[in-house]
Formats: sequence, structure tokens, C-alpha cells
Amino acid sequence: MNPLNMSRRTVAFAALAACVAGACAPALAQGAWPSKPLRMVVPYSAGGGADNAARILAQRLSATLGTQVVVDNRPGASGMIGAQAVAKADPDGYTVLYDSSTFAVNPSLRKMSFDPAKDLMPISLVVTVPNILVVPAKSPDANFKAFLERARSHPGQVAFASYGAGSPAHLAGELLNREARVSMLHVPYKGGAPALADVIGGQVDAYFANAGSGLGYVQSGQVKALAVTSRERMALLPQVPTVAESGFPDFEVLEWNGVFLPAGTPKPIADRLAAEVQAAVKDPETRARLVKLGADPVGGTPAAFATFLSGQTQRWAKLIQANKITAD
Repeated sequence: MNPLNMSRRTVAFAALAACVAGACAPALAQGAWPSKPLRMVVPYSAGGGADNAARILAQRLSATLGTQVVVDNRPGASGMIGAQAVAKADPDGYTVLYDSSTFAVNPSLRKMSFDPAKDLMPISLVVTVPNILVVPAKSPDANFKAFLERARSHPGQVAFASYGAGSPAHLAGELLNREARVSMLHVPYKGGAPALADVIGGQVDAYFANAGSGLGYVQSGQVKALAVTSRERMALLPQVPTVAESGFPDFEVLEWNGVFLPAGTPKPIADRLAAEVQAAVKDPETRARLVKLGADPVGGTPAAFATFLSGQTQRWAKLIQANKITAD
């Protein structure tokens, strides 16, 4: 054999070996993703609206990705504990964050040990969820107009519950205070379940319940629904008016859920996950299950989600500043 040809073959073989062992290894690893189960961190308690939707998405992704997607609940500090765990995780595509609206509120309200805008990568919006203004079944308020009239005539005496300062339920009440020029008293609870329990029991006057957790109580007659916070009426509650159509055309509060990865995750992995989430949201069976929770399946690209996040963050920062809202 020609020594020159042997030399060339030797060099080519050595280069291939080096590629496999070193420089090309990341590309090969990316191509194999996913090769093990994914952990989807939900920074809220099991059984809540975000958790219920996350489990529906995780089940679909497990089927399409060919590996198990395990939901890991990490509640605490208004979602910051779970979000921080993902922000500091290896950016290898195996740790995913499924967060909600407080993601866009926390930077304006709390001291954070990480920067969500820099440490986490938006992948896709999954759903938006309206709030339902509910009152006790025996409330004297027959409708939304009567509720506002009572709040105006008794400033500081009509109380609305929330599941914590800065939660969408709290911000919805503060937005109504501003738009309707009323002065309702905010009563924070440690979760949506105890807030709803006290509305049902008549200990508090009202609550902007997440549709995913409050719809069943409305349908069972344990609470009355006076209005919804989306711009259009809910398909599952067509008889309940929107706040917007009741004289406040700019009023809209939508809770949302979305998927994130740690910053620095390789683009091929991020793109693949984004595509799988978008496909899951379009899947008829998955959509039907999400709609049954009172959610509106959305989906969308990482760029569209980033733009949405920016708008949400700016909007709530203005309200927090204007109403002097604090985390205490």
C-alpha cells in the first residue's frame, strides 16, 4: 500500500477518534436528547391549577419524547424556590420549569437570589387562565354591579381573599380597586384552598379564583360567580359576564403557565422541546383536558413567549408601584 495513503488514513482515523472522544461529543449528546427521564419542576403545591395543567402536559410529552417526564413539586416563596432550582440546574435539557404568572411579578415585589430574565430561557407559553370573581353562595350581592355598589358604600369593609401578596388573585383585586375606584380590603392566605374555604364559609366577601381550581365550586353551587377577568366570557360559564363588559373595558387579568429551561441549554434541545410543547398544546385530547380545567391552550414560539413575558412584567410592575403593593 502506498505509504502516503496509509498516512492519510491514519490521520483521518485519528481525527475521527478525537472527534468522538472530545470535540464532537456535545453534538452527539445533543442528537441523542432525551436519553433519560426529564424532571419538570412545578414551584407550587400539588393539586393546584398549575400542577394539574403541568401533569397533563407531562403525560403528553412523555409519550412524544419517548421518555418519562416526572413532575416535581417544589412550592415556597411564591414560586421562587422551584424556579431557582431550575435556574441553577445543569443546562442539559433534563430539568424543566413549569411556572405561572408570579414569574413576571416577583422581580418587582421581592428580593431574588437569581435573575429570571438572565438565568432562565423561555420555551413556550402553554395556557392562559381567567380568574372568576366568586362570593359566598349566601352573599347579598346578586350580581357584579351590586357587589361594586356595596364596596363603594362601605370602603375598607368589603374584603377580598388571595393566596398571597402579588398573586394574580391579589393583583386582580388591586386592579379592580383602581379601575372601579373602590377600596376593598386585601386578606392574604397561604394558599388558594384556604382562601376558597373561607369564601364558602362566608368569612371573607370575595375571591378572584383561578378558573382551574374554582370552576368546580361554582358549578356545584358552593360559591356564586359574579364576573370573569378575561375579555371574553368563559365557554364553561357563558352566563357570567366579564369585568370588561361591565363597564371596565381595559380590565383583563389572565393567569398563565409556561415552560422554561436553564439559560445556556443548547439551542437544538431548546428548539426540540419548544416544538414538542407546541405540538402537545395542539393535540385534540390534550387540548380537551386543559379546556376542562378552565384553561385556554395557547402554545407559541420561544420568541413570542419572551415578548409576552416582557409585557406582563412591565404591566404588573406599574400596578405594584402605583398601588404601593408590598410582599408583607
